[in-house]
Amino acid sequence: MLDNLPPHPEPSRDTGVAMSAVRAAEVAGRLAAETESLRRLHPEAMRAVLDAGFARHFVPVEHGGRAGNFEELTRAVVTLGESCTATAWCASLAANLARMAAYLPAQGRKDVWDEGPDTLVVGSLSPFGTAQRAPGGYRLTGRWPYISGVDFADWALLCGTLTGDGAPVPLVFAVPRAEFEVVESWDSVGMSGTGSNTVAVDRLLVPAERTFLRADLLSGRPTDSEAPCHTVPLEAANGLSFAAPLLGAARGTQRAWTEHVAAKTAALAGRTGAPGPSRASYADTLARSVAEIDSAQLLLERCAAVADRGAAVTRLERTRNLRDCAYAVELLVSAVDRFFRTAGTSGQLTDRPIQRFWRDVNSGSTHIALQFEAAAGAYAEQRL
Repeated sequence: MLDNLPPHPEPSRDTGVAMSAVRAAEVAGRLAAETESLRRLHPEAMRAVLDAGFARHFVPVEHGGRAGNFEELTRAVVTLGESCTATAWCASLAANLARMAAYLPAQGRKDVWDEGPDTLVVGSLSPFGTAQRAPGGYRLTGRWPYISGVDFADWALLCGTLTGDGAPVPLVFAVPRAEFEVVESWDSVGMSGTGSNTVAVDRLLVPAERTFLRADLLSGRPTDSEAPCHTVPLEAANGLSFAAPLLGAARGTQRAWTEHVAAKTAALAGRTGAPGPSRASYADTLARSVAEIDSAQLLLERCAAVADRGAAVTRLERTRNLRDCAYAVELLVSAVDRFFRTAGTSGQLTDRPIQRFWRDVNSGSTHIALQFEAAAGAYAEQRL
């Protein structure tokens, strides 16, 4: 919640999230080590994310947002990820969870953005809850793990399965911070700074106007908005939320490795018989790894361009985006692993950023939205 953040110095000015992300990246980079040790974003880093406009990026215009595009958001997240993967991850999800909140009925949207478009929405689409009908709405019970950025949340979108008469139906429920419990459960080897703790509610009454069908989000059927960012099927956009921070992290690894190797080779210059890889070995590492990172970037740029077409996206394009996001991340893991291996012992010290990026990329790559086998199956169904 905003109470946990430093005071806002002045009213924010919308200069575009990609441009503002440069300033946010400076703050996030300076605080990256502290963010990791806190196991959640440093409050100043989260303040920078909100000031940069990530939370408002996809908010409907009628609620003060920008109804922005995926191409600009992807560039902004990559910029942030070059400095701190965890901050980029939370920023990406802040934008994309707000996009999902646009599927709420009119009153629900008004409730969420009553205090402005920089409201921080977190959540999970995994149906870890159950719901029953009740007068005026639904009774929701459940525990949702891995809710990134939840320590600063104003609202949470939580998925639960409606049981009772008929077939079970997954619904998404908007719950204000005062009505859910945060259980500290996050202690991971990578992405430590995301603060992905657990949210719990027990028989919470959620008004009907604060719910929507998960199926509408999956297929791109919002209540009112016709903006492309709100009408795009989830399959076409979801992978970008998680792949873009890892692209930024790979770029950050590239920069850190290059600086490290340049300093290392300069220190060893003129020392006959000094141990260490040859210049040709370093050149091979750099060329192969950057080629993989560049290839991943091209794939993700195409994914963003497709997602920005909204409802016009075809079923084949949706599954191709799933495939491309998963494959791009495989390329990024390969590149970062190579940088890590060739950095040598001195490059793997805990006060060096290379090891942090390496842990973050390998950890982030395990997200369910980035698994290639499932993506390959969905894509192949359209081709075979």
